Amino acid sequence: MIEIDGSMGEGGGQILRTAIAISALTGIKVKIFNIRAKRKPPGLKTQHLYGVKAMAEISDAEVEGLRIGSTEITFKPRRVLSGDLKVEIPTAGSIPLIIQAIMPPLAFVSEKTKVEITGGTDVKWSPLIDYMRFVFIPHVRKMGYNVEIKLIRRGHYPRGGGRIILYATPVEKLKPLVENERGYVKRIRGISHCVKLPRHVSERQAKAAEKYLRKYGFTDIIIDQEWYPPEKDPHLGPGSGIVLWTETSKRAIIGADELGEKGKKAEIVGENAAKKLIEEIECDAPVDRHLSDMLPIYMALADGYSEIVTTGVTSHTDTVIQLLEKMLDIKFHKEMDSRGRGIISVKGLGFKNKHL
Repeated sequence: MIEIDGSMGEGGGQILRTAIAISALTGIKVKIFNIRAKRKPPGLKTQHLYGVKAMAEISDAEVEGLRIGSTEITFKPRRVLSGDLKVEIPTAGSIPLIIQAIMPPLAFVSEKTKVEITGGTDVKWSPLIDYMRFVFIPHVRKMGYNVEIKLIRRGHYPRGGGRIILYATPVEKLKPLVENERGYVKRIRGISHCVKLPRHVSERQAKAAEKYLRKYGFTDIIIDQEWYPPEKDPHLGPGSGIVLWTETSKRAIIGADELGEKGKKAEIVGENAAKKLIEEIECDAPVDRHLSDMLPIYMALADGYSEIVTTGVTSHTDTVIQLLEKMLDIKFHKEMDSRGRGIISVKGLGFKNKHL
């Protein structure tokens, strides 16, 4: 058994998600204590509980201590399953965070897996679902892992009710990922959405983002707008948000998002997303700071040397790397270049799918 102190590093829920994903992959029992010790309140929240439940179902695991508020659990995986699975979160708990947890082990099962997840697609303290679809997923596809996220219905706080279907095709081994050149930005893409709100909300978000981007010389901008007339709107809502990402000459995809909130003008939502993207672009790195904590687990498992240059190594990234080094007995290399960009590299384990 491996024991993990959940208060290490930034002490958030990502330690729990990553530790359980590795446990399911390796079959090694893990005990996690001090879960979310640096959060108020500490312990498991609803979305974490259902994330662990999803992982338990996927890995046929026995779990001790699984309840709201628990600061310690023991996770004992038996085998990673595949086929058709369902995860139902009765609140607006984050679907993207559950996707982060379940994707690594699903890469190493015997057959294609379909996972239907209900909950929150676009919520606070989490990537928005379009960031996962258009920024994160393309990177794991570069490693040979074919994953698709089909968005059925959006879910926002507090009502939730969102629904996605994740399709994951297993690999024999993951290819290494090398992202060290961004190239020039050819185009900026985006999606601005609103549900159970007037159409002008998504329009204003998109126009404000485009206006801000044009101030920095970008002219090839395509921001799709997603809106539903009241009689055809299947969402529980209300809610809105916008995700922006780049298309570059080196196929680098960096992204930024912003969630709408009650009392926050649509123009502010759009402009904030554009400001975040400009900050990332000005760093001239091919991997944005939020993506830098999602990729290390795949880099550690890959068959060969992986390297990413990122706009910033966050505390989340540092914590994930520290955890991976402890659980997988692997060593990452981190440094900052003269321009303040983070360089993260590792010689992967060449983890092999024993089912293929």
